[in-house]
This record gives sequence, C-alpha cells and structure tokens, in this order.
Amino acid sequence: MNAWAVVVAGGVVVSYGALSRRLSSTVVSGPLVFMLCGLAIGPLGLDLLDPAGDLEVTRALLEAALVLVLFADAAGIRAGDLRREEFLPLRLLAVGLPLTMALGWLAAWPLLPGLSVWELALVAVILAPTDAALGQQAVSNKRVPALVRGGLSVESGLNDGLALPFFVLALAAVAEGHGHPGIAETFLRALLLSSAIGIAAGWTVASLLRWSHSRGWSSPEWQQFLTLVVPVIAYVVCTAAEGSGFIGAWVAGLAFGIRMRRTITGPDLLPRNLDPGQSTRFTERLGLLLASLSFLVFGAVILGPVLQHLSWRPVVYALVSLTVIRMLPVALALAGTGLRPASVAYIGWFGPRGLASLVFGLLAFEEHLPGGTLLSEVIAVTVGLSILLHGATAPFLGNRYGAWFSRTLGVNPNLRENALAQDDTPR
Repeated sequence: MNAWAVVVAGGVVVSYGALSRRLSSTVVSGPLVFMLCGLAIGPLGLDLLDPAGDLEVTRALLEAALVLVLFADAAGIRAGDLRREEFLPLRLLAVGLPLTMALGWLAAWPLLPGLSVWELALVAVILAPTDAALGQQAVSNKRVPALVRGGLSVESGLNDGLALPFFVLALAAVAEGHGHPGIAETFLRALLLSSAIGIAAGWTVASLLRWSHSRGWSSPEWQQFLTLVVPVIAYVVCTAAEGSGFIGAWVAGLAFGIRMRRTITGPDLLPRNLDPGQSTRFTERLGLLLASLSFLVFGAVILGPVLQHLSWRPVVYALVSLTVIRMLPVALALAGTGLRPASVAYIGWFGPRGLASLVFGLLAFEEHLPGGTLLSEVIAVTVGLSILLHGATAPFLGNRYGAWFSRTLGVNPNLRENALAQDDTPR
C-alpha cells in the first residue's frame, strides 16, 4: 500500500474526529466523508491505491471490521429488547427480511440478465442486511418515537447475522460445481459447527470474566481487552475448521451477552448484573474505526474502478433495491400493526446497506463466479448510493417525521407509535 495513502487516511481520521460532533447534525455523515476521500485517492483522483494490488488489504480490513461489529452488536442485544420494542423488530426480522430477499431475487431477473439463478439469489441476500450507521441520525433523533428508533436499532443489530446462513448457502449453491463443498457439507460446517464454536468461545470467556469479576481480580481495562479476543478466537477457529468465521463471531456475541447478564455475587456478597456493553465498549469503538476506514478503502479500491465502467443496469437495480425491495416488504410486515403510513414509510426508507453487504460481496467476488463482475458492480453502486442518500436525508426526514409525530400525538395520545411513551419524549 502506498505510504501516502496511509498518511491521507490518518489525516481523514484526525480531521473527522476533530469535527465529528459538529458534522453529526448535518447531511455530511461519517461514511460519506470517508467514501468521498477514498474516491479522491483512488483511480478517479490521486491514484494512490492499486485496486488489484491492495485487494488483500481491503479484504483484511473489511473482514476485521465486520467481525468486531457482528460480535459487539450481538452482545448488546437483550432478549428483552425484542419484547420491549413490542412487535416492530420481530416483524422486520421474521417477515420483512425473508420478503426482502425474495423480492430482491425476483426483481433481479429482468434487471440483471446474464446472472444464473443462484447468482441472482446471492445479489438479493447480500443486499438484504441493513447498517444503521449510514443513517445514524434517523435512529438517534429523540424527536422520533422510541418505538421506531429502538425497532430500527434492534433490526440492524440482528439482521446481518440472520442473513449470514442464507449468504453461506447461496454462495455454496453457486460454487458447488466449481470444486467447492456441496450445500449439505456447507450447512454442517458453516452453520452447525461454527455456531457450536461461537457458543463455546462466548460462553467460556464470559464465564471467566464473571468468575474474575466476582472476586474483584480483573481491572475494567483488561476486561475490555479480554473481550476483544472472543470474536478473534471464534473467527480463527471457525475458519480453520472450514466453517464461517462470521457466523462464529456473531453467535459468540449472543452467547457472551446472555452469559454476562446473569446475576452474580460480588466480593460484598451482594447480587449484581454485569453489563456486556461495558466489556465490549473497546471492541465496539475499534469496530467503528475499522468500519470508517473500510468505507475509505471501499471508495478507492472498489467503487472508484466500478464508476469508470458503469452501465445503467446496476444503477437501476440499486435504486430499486433501496426503495421498492426494502419498502414493500416492510409495509407488508407491518400491515395490521396500527402504525400510520408516515411511520411505515420512515421505517421502510431507513434500511441503508453498508459494511455487511461490502464484505459479503467481496467474498463472492473472490469465488471468481461467472457473473462476479456484474454482481460486484451492483453491490458497490447500491452501497455507494445508500451512503449518499441515507446519510443526506437522515437529518431532514428525522426532523420532519419527529414534527409530524409531535403534532399527531397532540391530537391522538393513543398513537400506536407512542407505545413506549416513557422513552419517547419529543424534544
């Protein structure tokens, strides 16, 4: 990698860090800043990065970021969150996610000719997970009802992990005739074996932390370092066993969070609960940094070359994916819930595509599939447009929707959106 590219990347991190609070209330989102800077140092700009030569660095960075994000997100999800947020995340995950994959598969048939049936399915699965970081203001805006904010956050924290088995199986189906393991073997290794490894890693380390914490033997700093090792161990062991390191890391996060929340007795013999969020804070922040750098490398190594030879079909499918393919399944999933059309439209629009789609797409590209080039173009354009459109609209639509909610709540205090009124005080 060009040394000047590293200098530029460091300068972007420093600059954005110095202005991050100020920019957080504007249309200039973090992912957009890093993606545009990546385009500037890529083949469309200064040409400091070589798309072919730096592909391994790109893959390592994206995979590391996704592993940490998967683990931290899964560890932070409580079983009670699904009940507290009532119907919303369950409907989005159990109904909306499968419908999004199915509709994406069907829509790809006429728009992406030349791809095989399973390659079309792979496109749909890769572009199904959402990334709340790309439209953070849509989730963090306190004027938006807590039910909607919480539902979108829980959906984003779980749907990338839930999409993983579908991605693994679709990729196995595409590559089955090219010397790769069949679907049955992939299912056993990637799903069952990887899940078992993830449970063992997450549960064991969480038990060790609980034992140490109950005796007051470990410092908070080293607890966070110890937690960082969990997704790394799960990923490496699963990969060595020819399973899915991402599934292992995600399941490890679930097991870690569940085990850490169980009540323990401290040195003062008083029962207490451990907050996994404190132990995973360093992992979460490191994942955020790596994800930001991933968007920079994405702009330079992936999106830049794609824009040099872009055709209309990937652009059309990207726009359809961000609108119809996301919003129609959400509307069907939320039918009969009592949510107003404005809420359904807001939830449907804020389903941005980000890090998970990039990593899945890169893994598929490295399989040298017959339609790999077109598949990569569609994913790159969709993520690029999502970064631009969702980041730019989050402040405006968040405020407009929050204002609508406040007005409507004044007329109808029994709004379904106000189900979590104790957490939903408009400002």
